[in-house]
Amino acid sequence: MKTILVTGGAGFIGSALIRHMIENTDINVVNVDKLTYAGNLNSLAKISQSPRYRFIQADICDSAKMVAVFADCKPDAVMHLAAESHVDRSIDGPAEFIQTNIVGTYVLLEAARQYWNNLIAETKLAFRFHHISTDEVYGDLESTTGLFTEQTPYNPSSPYSASKASSDHLVRAWQRTYGLPVVLTNCSNNYGPYHFPEKLIPLTIINALAGQPLPIYGDGQQIRDWLYVDDHAKALCKVVMEGKVGETYNIGGFNEKTNLEVVQTICHILDRLVINKPDTVLNSSSGLFSSLITFVKDRPGHDFRYAIDATKIESVLGWRPQETFDTGISKTVEWYLSNTDWYKAILDGSYQS
Repeated sequence: MKTILVTGGAGFIGSALIRHMIENTDINVVNVDKLTYAGNLNSLAKISQSPRYRFIQADICDSAKMVAVFADCKPDAVMHLAAESHVDRSIDGPAEFIQTNIVGTYVLLEAARQYWNNLIAETKLAFRFHHISTDEVYGDLESTTGLFTEQTPYNPSSPYSASKASSDHLVRAWQRTYGLPVVLTNCSNNYGPYHFPEKLIPLTIINALAGQPLPIYGDGQQIRDWLYVDDHAKALCKVVMEGKVGETYNIGGFNEKTNLEVVQTICHILDRLVINKPDTVLNSSSGLFSSLITFVKDRPGHDFRYAIDATKIESVLGWRPQETFDTGISKTVEWYLSNTDWYKAILDGSYQS
């Protein structure tokens, strides 16, 4: 593959994927991103001058624009990550999730199909449409034992996960009905550098450094499988290059933690690394960052546990995460401590200018 079109490449996972491809492969990357609030070109600053990288600001819901992008860029594959992805936001305002995640995926599929139908035989055979999804489409694991496999029935709980489930179904339908060569991946919770501050791990780090409360929904016993974002990027490249058409691959981190454990771990790392602690920490009875932990009302429809069985991608494609949660979370905290300008630009809004 010479050129890959990445949608949502200015987002958290998309930017990690693009950094990985530019730094570790000879692929040309075209990044199509609308630049909503979660899109941040600063996350791509280190590779932005590469002659193999190109950015196009565009909305995947714009049919004419998507057709033009395919005609102009002539990609050998599409890696579709563009999506609204924050559960809380989907509860407060589901309309954008329906539009971007469902309608946007439909528009992109149709633009890809039109382009693919006009390719010469050899290029047509090699083309791939890689749809990147989430483990949240499977719903809730009520016990502490079972795992999500590629055969787990869909049972989404939130407007976000329902919209992603819908997009997954569309992609599979375009393969079965029209023959479009697709592959799908469903991943567990990602974390790492350049993560937008609304999500649990970066929010905890940034709030702690500011001496602000560390909110945890309910009792904090909800369990998630945590996947370091750079490991995910490597897995995605494996799938688009080597994955079998029509197949789904679950990508997990083999790191199940309760939300409370995650926040406590971050606090322990900050206790060790931060010398000048905020007054709210110093003046607490313990003098520890964990004194900032605050339990808040649980969100509606909050799933208890997600856990991925990543046996298939390991056995078939030879991928396994390199980071444990301990190594990954330490790297993540240290990155935020060393890159305050990146997240401060988000907090004050200047990143959007």
